[in-house]
Amino acid sequence: MKKLRFSTKARKDLKRYRNQPERMRRLFAVIDILLKDERLPEAFKMHGLSGRYTGCLECHVENDFLLIWRDEEENCLYVLRVGTHSELFGS
Repeated sequence: MKKLRFSTKARKDLKRYRNQPERMRRLFAVIDILLKDERLPEAFKMHGLSGRYTGCLECHVENDFLLIWRDEEENCLYVLRVGTHSELFGS
């Protein structure tokens, strides 16, 4: 199983959602799948990013609730951001 690390921004993002337990449960269910190095179901729309997030991956935990991460070393999942499209991309 991979190790899990969070960026400072991801930690702040998580604090913003701490009062939404159902959303957090779904998020950590997705993270658990990624930590086990299993493939995410197509429903999560996993894809690579470009621009400032080149080399990172994104998936839709919910329709407008995203997880952005990258795989560091062989056994480390590094969560960069969590939030809505507008929170993460300003659109």
